[in-house]
Amino acid sequence: MIEIIPNFHPIFVHFTVALLSVASGLFIISKILPESKLQVNCLAAARWSLWFGSFITIATLLAGWQAYNTVTHDGPSHAAMTDHRNWALVMALLFFILTGWSFKCRLKKHISMSFAIVVFVAAILLLTTAFKGGEVVYRYGIGVMSLPQTSALTHEEDGDDHGAAEVEEKPSMNIESDTHNHEHE
Repeated sequence: MIEIIPNFHPIFVHFTVALLSVASGLFIISKILPESKLQVNCLAAARWSLWFGSFITIATLLAGWQAYNTVTHDGPSHAAMTDHRNWALVMALLFFILTGWSFKCRLKKHISMSFAIVVFVAAILLLTTAFKGGEVVYRYGIGVMSLPQTSALTHEEDGDDHGAAEVEEKPSMNIESDTHNHEHE
C-alpha cells in the first residue's frame, strides 16, 4: 500500500459518498420536477450514479472491513470504529435494496413516492455514516501517520500574518501504550 495510506478504504469511500449522494439528490430532484426532458435526464443520471455507487460500495465495505481488522487503535477508537461500521452496513444494505428496486423499475419514467422516501432515508444514513467515519479519522486519529506536534508559534511570528491566534498545545491522540489490533481480540 502507499506509505501514507494504511489501506484502500479512504480511497473507495469518497467514491461511495459522492456517487450515492449525487444519486439521492437527483432522484429527489427528478421527483419534484414536472415531466420534461430534464426530469428524464435527472432520473437516468440518478440511476447510473446509484448503480455505480452501489458497485463501488462493495469495494468500500471490503476495504473498510480490512481496515477495521488491521489498523492500530485503542478502546475508545474501537467503539467509534464499531459504531461507524454498523451504520455503514445498514446504509449499504438500504442502498443495495434501492439499487435492485431501481433496476427493476428502470423502464419507468418516474419514481414512486415510496421510493423517494426510502432514498431520502438512505441519504440521511449515508451522511450519518460519513460523519461517523470522519470522527474515526479526525477525532481519534485512526489511519493517519501522526498528528503534528504543536507549539506556541503563531503565523505572525512565522512571517505569515493572517491574524492567527496562538496555537494551543494538545496531546497526541495516537496512544501507543494502550493500542491493540482488532484481530488479536
